[in-house]
Amino acid sequence: MDMFLITAPGQEDFLAAEAREKGFKVTETISGGVTIRGEWPDIWRANLQLRGATRVLARLVTFRALYLSQLELNTREFDWPKILPKYATVTVEATCHKSKIYHAGAAKERVETALAGHGFVTPEPEYPADVAIRVRIDRDHVTLSLDTSGDSLHKRGHKEAVNKAPMRETMAAMFLREAKFNGKAPLYDPMCGSGTFVIEAAEIARRLDPGRSREFAFQSFPNYDAQAFATMGSPDRPAAHGVYGSDRDQGAVAMSTANATRAGVADVATFDAKSIGDITPPTDTPGLVICNPPYGARIGNKTPLYGLYSSFGDRMKSHFKGWRAAIVTSDDALAKATGLPFKPAGPVVNHGGTKVRLWQTDVI
Repeated sequence: MDMFLITAPGQEDFLAAEAREKGFKVTETISGGVTIRGEWPDIWRANLQLRGATRVLARLVTFRALYLSQLELNTREFDWPKILPKYATVTVEATCHKSKIYHAGAAKERVETALAGHGFVTPEPEYPADVAIRVRIDRDHVTLSLDTSGDSLHKRGHKEAVNKAPMRETMAAMFLREAKFNGKAPLYDPMCGSGTFVIEAAEIARRLDPGRSREFAFQSFPNYDAQAFATMGSPDRPAAHGVYGSDRDQGAVAMSTANATRAGVADVATFDAKSIGDITPPTDTPGLVICNPPYGARIGNKTPLYGLYSSFGDRMKSHFKGWRAAIVTSDDALAKATGLPFKPAGPVVNHGGTKVRLWQTDVI
């Protein structure tokens, strides 16, 4: 069957590359995600291993429908009890695009009615549903997909503390891939916040699966094989180098350290308190410096930030010879304020409604 891997718009090509690297058969890359083809065990492994996917949808059935009655009838005819847990509560999301069925709310209700005919009902508003079904109607063609992930896959299962405007782990992982980080060289984030870049890098260095510490919706499905799933974990490996983070806020350093400990990478990830004007290479072996500094969209006024970006650039040029530098920012002028020899910026990525890009250098 087809599976759709949802990712942040702008990072589809990097997720497709990751999926191929993990042995999945990529069939299509479109805005917002990647289609792969496989069997149910591939769905389980995709949830467990892919760092850049925010959800894995199983495309269950497709058909043509011009009327709501056709939508309901075809949905009812699918063998839902074979796929869904017995007595599961179900939530339905619907979208319509250039179709005779143009009212998403009406489409949602008809699918809910069809599911109720099999004994699956929507929960009361105060309770979460056990299962989510997504209905996409595009040019009169209906696709019914099942969310196999449950909680968004950026929730790795070990981060409890976050700072303001955190970058999601899935997005950070794809920025690391864009910056060509593969765990074989050191990494340093001098504005580490809650430690997202550093912890993702530590997991990559150790080859730890991103979903190893959490549960998934598919584990309640009738066809789930716990023994088979238990064999899908990637083999751990020693890290070739350490990864490092610093922040001027001692609270952020404590937060990052605690998160790294919960993730089981405290042996690889090291954090300390330091302002940008004081940063120095944390190791003699050159690697990648990457950070997500503040930008105007977050604090409302970007003028005070020019000094921060300039100081970062000065420090890179004076103390980080042989390293590569990368920053995520929404503002071209701020990136240029570093004075660093950035290559053309990467694709635009939607970060919580703000359009950001990765700016990176060759070796300084």
